[in-house]
Amino acid sequence: MTSGKISAAIRPSVGAIPEADWNALAGSDNPFVSHEFLTALEDSESVGPGTGWQSAPIVLEDEDGALLGAMPSYLKQHSQGEYVFDHGWADAWMRAGGDYYPKLQISVPFTPATGPRLLLRDPALAGPLLRSAAQLVDINGWSSAHATFVEPAQAELFEEQGWLRREDIQFHWVNRGYASFDDFLGELSSRKRKTLRKERAAANEGITVSTLRGDSIRPEHWDLFWLFYQDTGARKWGTPYLTRAAFDLMGERMGEKILLLLAHDDAGDPIAGALNFIGKSALYGRYWGCLVDKPFLHFELCYYRAIELAIELGLERVEAGAQGGHKLARGYEPVATTSFHYIAHPDFRRAVAEFVEAERQGIALDQLRLGEMTPFKKG
Repeated sequence: MTSGKISAAIRPSVGAIPEADWNALAGSDNPFVSHEFLTALEDSESVGPGTGWQSAPIVLEDEDGALLGAMPSYLKQHSQGEYVFDHGWADAWMRAGGDYYPKLQISVPFTPATGPRLLLRDPALAGPLLRSAAQLVDINGWSSAHATFVEPAQAELFEEQGWLRREDIQFHWVNRGYASFDDFLGELSSRKRKTLRKERAAANEGITVSTLRGDSIRPEHWDLFWLFYQDTGARKWGTPYLTRAAFDLMGERMGEKILLLLAHDDAGDPIAGALNFIGKSALYGRYWGCLVDKPFLHFELCYYRAIELAIELGLERVEAGAQGGHKLARGYEPVATTSFHYIAHPDFRRAVAEFVEAERQGIALDQLRLGEMTPFKKG
């Protein structure tokens, strides 16, 4: 445990903190909590004025100003781009005459991927860091603080501080030592194996897929992917969350942790793309888009190619994003994801606590039911 005086502060941005200091706490396991990724969001104006995401990282420092702990945190003016939905809580609080926003959001914007939310030199500093977040909520009269997609290893740290636990389900692919995609297919039932092969054959008919990484991703490739991303963003969210500049900055700052898949038809025209990030143990599928509605192409680029790449890179799993029960039939399994919530008002806290407990029981039953529906051989 660090000795001496420790102070907490809130900084105007991750960019205001030296890259080496932030990354010394964040480590290299998860690409989304890196200084490179978070500042790409800030510098591209994907977060900041006018977005409802005001960067407000909370830090712990020793008496010499050395960084001991940090949280990627934001003041939120809405509940968009979080993938853990609290609109009902906001409505209830506002009907009671309160202001739910701003709230404190401890997360990676627009990124439903598990990861550390407490970046610590010493795990014993988790308590002071979380108490600092709660004190900020109380002192400023904010309604709440929310830490979303918390990695399992940090769950106990939040529970020790009395934060309310909430769970949901994602679908992840798990690498059980497969040497190839065919090796994985061998674990499926005969009927499911045939279905996946037919889908892949149909998706790949008449197309060529390029896999790009690092310096091989050039501005013209990002131009193409921007078209795909805008199409998906317009259909899902109305307005895409990321700006065009975000992709250039991510490519420049962390290109070796990016895998970009681009599909062209036989005429050489671009038709679809998928963007993945590489972690120490996981491949994270993040964005996809298309200009042509080709059957099964989404499954091919986002799920099957991701499995192949994870096997090739020796990664333990693929996290293919939020929701999507259709992933189940493609070999992705139901996994619980966890968030934690600090509610300032005691009566509101009791109501939320009752809700999340009932919800958690339902989620557990859903996970068991879905687990029985996987395409793997039974017995």
